[in-house]
Amino acid sequence: MQQNPAQEFSYHIGWRSKGRHPGRHSSIQTGLGMEFRGHAPLIAYPDPRRIDLRQTLRDPTEQIHVRMFNQKSSIPVYVVCDLSGSMGFVGERSKLELAADICASAAYSAYRVNDPFGFIGFDDDIREDWLFTSTTKVHGAFELAERLRGYRPASRGARGLLDADQFLSRERALVFLISDFHMPAEALEKALSSLMRHHVVPVVLWDGAEYKKLPEFGITSVTDAETGARRTLFLRRGYRERIAEAFEARRTQLRNLFMRYDMPPFFVEERFKADDMTEYFYQFVAA
Repeated sequence: MQQNPAQEFSYHIGWRSKGRHPGRHSSIQTGLGMEFRGHAPLIAYPDPRRIDLRQTLRDPTEQIHVRMFNQKSSIPVYVVCDLSGSMGFVGERSKLELAADICASAAYSAYRVNDPFGFIGFDDDIREDWLFTSTTKVHGAFELAERLRGYRPASRGARGLLDADQFLSRERALVFLISDFHMPAEALEKALSSLMRHHVVPVVLWDGAEYKKLPEFGITSVTDAETGARRTLFLRRGYRERIAEAFEARRTQLRNLFMRYDMPPFFVEERFKADDMTEYFYQFVAA
């Protein structure tokens, strides 16, 4: 495989995979693993390599017993990415460029442990032109990430998130939900309810230019990226402080909402660091 700039991070899950394909996660599937599961008659699991002589000699019915083990299995990994108008914001970097970095990193990290990777893009609808079928081949995911870097979203909202669960796998998946989450709390809560059967990592993309690095003083025009409406603001110290306070209040609101659904958020500003994502899993997910 050609060299790529994607950063690799380590992730693990606190639940057992139902996947039949070999991987690196604990599963419920019987196979050639190291985790002892129990005994069974040889006629039920005909693998002479696993005959347990002690268990066989103790059986009064004189059946031959074999040891059973759980195999390590793969899990589906998805990036569900917000492509609404607000994600076109450009400060230190474009939010979608940052999302592309995370997408490439997630795809490469999944590839390294033989987990299939898929991508679902949404704005007010699920975007069929931004659907990437789950696969263990990583080249297509890198191409999608490059396309994402250059994408300029239209002035649309993010209501499509409500339908994202219909495009995920039927078995439980690890889902990186990437958005700035500039959407009504009621709609977000409804969407989170629909995703509860999966392991969701909310990745919150904010930029300091939105609320910390505003001009000190003056008149400026702003456009609502999701409605196209324009407003003229007179920036002064007190107004700048209220904007910063509103963002901090929103941070607390989002954190409380995500924790209510046992989905600790991962905040990213300006730059994505794979080591921080590794630390997130060690902190919030039981190994």
